[in-house]
Amino acid sequence: MKKKITPAKACTYAVLTVWALTTLYPFIWVVLNSFREKGLIRKDSFSIPLPGGGFTMGNYAKAMERFDFGNAYLNSLIVSISVTIAVVILAGLAAYGLVRYRFKLRGLCYSLLMAGMMFPVFSTIIPVFRMEAAWGIASSGSRWLSLLAVILPQIAGNLCFATIVLMGFIESVPIELEESAYMDGCHVFQVYFHIIMPAAKPSFATVAIFSFLWSYNDLFTQNFFLRVPREKTITLLLNEISSQAGVDYGLMAASVVLIVIPVLAVYVLLQKHIIKGLTAGAIKG
Repeated sequence: MKKKITPAKACTYAVLTVWALTTLYPFIWVVLNSFREKGLIRKDSFSIPLPGGGFTMGNYAKAMERFDFGNAYLNSLIVSISVTIAVVILAGLAAYGLVRYRFKLRGLCYSLLMAGMMFPVFSTIIPVFRMEAAWGIASSGSRWLSLLAVILPQIAGNLCFATIVLMGFIESVPIELEESAYMDGCHVFQVYFHIIMPAAKPSFATVAIFSFLWSYNDLFTQNFFLRVPREKTITLLLNEISSQAGVDYGLMAASVVLIVIPVLAVYVLLQKHIIKGLTAGAIKG
């Protein structure tokens, strides 16, 4: 049977369509102008550039020649992947412990997790920098130590949110599954890795995706700790391009496209996991 489209649904679809177009249009506009000759962007920035009519690949060639995108991508991936792996492991274990075990400070720990989400990174960056400087990893001149100085605050910044999200999912897993595993001789880590993680896979995927994207897009923390050119991440490179390119809008548009591609790819390839995780969280949490 064909589903009837009610006036309410039609209005909803119309609003969502307009919203999607207004969201996609700026990105499409940037992509079009990244293929347009520099002198034509101000004159006509809304038409489709065609061969012989202003189309050029020179903006991308200039961007790749002037800026080290390869090194910036590598630094961003090192930071974001490290943060994602650490957050998934630590938040998962913390969430499992808070859900399945009863101890005196359990309520306090949960309250501290909730409170931790209320403090912006701007309010803690100075003490964090002083602490890491005392450890010898901030402003050390070493690329790997500088990246570590960024990774640690980002892990701490994502842990509260990730733990609270995972708690809702883990709490929905039937405890009878764990009891059966314990009766079969499994220890707590076997139960966690073989039962909890597979059962709560959508939640772990959601936490991993958001942790990666937040880490990848972070500018403030990276700008605070990474000062040497070889340490720059992709967001710092975009900040540098915006200050150096000036009115070369073609170069800026091409650089933005090159920088946004990984984020867009993550959203497109993993959108099912994002939607499934958020939907399951709304139902189960």
